[in-house]
Amino acid sequence: MKPILPGGRGAAVEDVQRRLLSLGHDLGPTGVDGVFLGRTREAVVSFQRQELLSEDGIVGPETWAALVDATFTLGDRMLYLRVPYFHGRDVRVLQEALNALGFSCGAPDSIFGPFTERAVREFQRNSGQPADGIVGQETVRALEHLRHVWEGKGDVTLGAATVAAARAAAVLGERSIAFRATGALAGEVAARSVNLALATDPAARVFLADDGAAGADIVLWLRPAGDAPDAAVPVVGLDIDDTAILALRFRTAIEARKGPGTAIALEMPAVSEGEREAQQLAVRLLDSLCAALA
Repeated sequence: MKPILPGGRGAAVEDVQRRLLSLGHDLGPTGVDGVFLGRTREAVVSFQRQELLSEDGIVGPETWAALVDATFTLGDRMLYLRVPYFHGRDVRVLQEALNALGFSCGAPDSIFGPFTERAVREFQRNSGQPADGIVGQETVRALEHLRHVWEGKGDVTLGAATVAAARAAAVLGERSIAFRATGALAGEVAARSVNLALATDPAARVFLADDGAAGADIVLWLRPAGDAPDAAVPVVGLDIDDTAILALRFRTAIEARKGPGTAIALEMPAVSEGEREAQQLAVRLLDSLCAALA
């Protein structure tokens, strides 16, 4: 982005001013006037001081990113576990709400990491939602419905949380796992599975393989249904919602072709190509795989 400098005018300055006002900074009697002078510059410096940024009074990329993070409200965007982690005020509100409701994230740090994902899934299970760890509209509505219970309760930390049970077994670092994909949705799910694995455990030996997967212990090839490589390759369908059953099928396929370079074809279910659908499949795939390997 082009830095917004003191003396500047226009819509970009107004956007900065609105964000500063929403964070409680005093812009003086003129308020949001689109002019970057006086109180506006003082407010920018004050914000930079709070965020431990360079106090130069210039809204450059780092200051702008921090302003955006600080002004997200819960529900503005879909949240889920990934690398880099989501972070911002909406994540902190989520963590405070979950802690107050009895689903521990640990101390709120505004970072959507493995502990927060685990707490989200426990809350979803408790409130009758699909436990996919994705904070979308349904989960936000459930939290808003309980706002009178958690709002204003402060940072209620109930102790250290744990990572999702299957992934807590540290199996992601024990074997190298390569993902291949045929088709747009399969490619998206494969990429998200790798990202989710690395977000859970930075030491995970999981990677994408565009063409072959030399040296991998397990090769998972996501393909359209009915398009398996050949009859000798085990096929696991991802159209099963029950993670425990899917884990058993993964284990059967792995044992059937046990040895270096075990190849398994994963049949993609007929679902729409959306962010939520791809993330749900990646979560179910990785949890089932880890449970099978544990």
